[in-house]
Amino acid sequence: MTGPARRHGEDHPSGGTGVRTEADSAPVRDTGPTASDATSGTATPSPPGTSLPDTVRGPTAGTRTETALRRGDHFRAGSITKTFLATVVLQLAAEHRLSLSDSVDLHLPGLVAGAGNDGRALTLRALLTHTSGLYDFTAETRGAVPVTPRQALRIAVTHPPADPGRFSYSNTNYVLLGLVVRQVTGHSYATEIRRRLITPLHLTGTSFPGARTSLPSPHGRAYAADGSDVTELDPRVAGAAGELVSTLADLDRFYAALLGGELLPPDRLREMLDTRAAHGRYGMGLYPVKLPCGTTVWGHNGRIAGSYVRTAATVDGRRVLTFRVNTDGIADPSLEPALLAAEFCPRTPQNARVPSKDPSPRHPFE
Repeated sequence: MTGPARRHGEDHPSGGTGVRTEADSAPVRDTGPTASDATSGTATPSPPGTSLPDTVRGPTAGTRTETALRRGDHFRAGSITKTFLATVVLQLAAEHRLSLSDSVDLHLPGLVAGAGNDGRALTLRALLTHTSGLYDFTAETRGAVPVTPRQALRIAVTHPPADPGRFSYSNTNYVLLGLVVRQVTGHSYATEIRRRLITPLHLTGTSFPGARTSLPSPHGRAYAADGSDVTELDPRVAGAAGELVSTLADLDRFYAALLGGELLPPDRLREMLDTRAAHGRYGMGLYPVKLPCGTTVWGHNGRIAGSYVRTAATVDGRRVLTFRVNTDGIADPSLEPALLAAEFCPRTPQNARVPSKDPSPRHPFE
């Protein structure tokens, strides 16, 4: 996939309906948007000139099994959670309940300290744009160990920070933002996102599972790169950085509403799309990808054990593409760019077709 390259750690994945094969996955850390995160999966809507089936086959290729995935399935959306959380933080800024220039220490005194880390010198803006330099706790847990937010922070602050001001994708940033939301509102980030986004937009398939390891029905199966079934997962491996469960239709609706100006005042939406702090690679919970035809799309990906998701949209939110696969072990880096080009670029011999053969995973995600 195209997008900002990962530093400490990044995104989580998910499965989908509409492409022919599926890969498999084991517990993985959220490593964020990377140029190699392509995947076979399902798209909604289908890219022009492509024909995508309604189900995805499981590990036994060539036969339909109980593992078939469908458009209405619930799945783990990984780091797409970050777009939801960033939206709430920007809403709170618009309400003057916090400022993006606030230091982390102002809201969470003494929490970020040690090994050269200093919450007094870090702003909320730096957390949102991944320019804080904070170590990504999932580089140590590998996305396989459930942790509380404070445990995640303790892991991070035992490591020296990267250079402040340099883009360095870190799940720790959004775990901290989840704690800031609780401090400012008195409610968990999950409660605030439900109240402000999920309920008003009628995202009936979207939820925060907390410690619940099962997925809501209906859902397909999720597989590790070694073929093991990882459908059952403790979402605390990701927390505020990636625990969201959703559906294709809900993610389409959310990104259309966000980019269409329904959720943020114009000045805050412009701020969300401003990539200057991250040197063009990331805004606030969104990142841009420039396609070969010159079109720039905005969105996020999500990678978590057994799941990869990607949502991309035009800057006005009028056209949205969401696809998913039920694995995080992805082989062919050309598939995601091909899907995006097929959907958002005029048809040319180069992008008229999406590859029809689904690759087998070469290795589990790092």
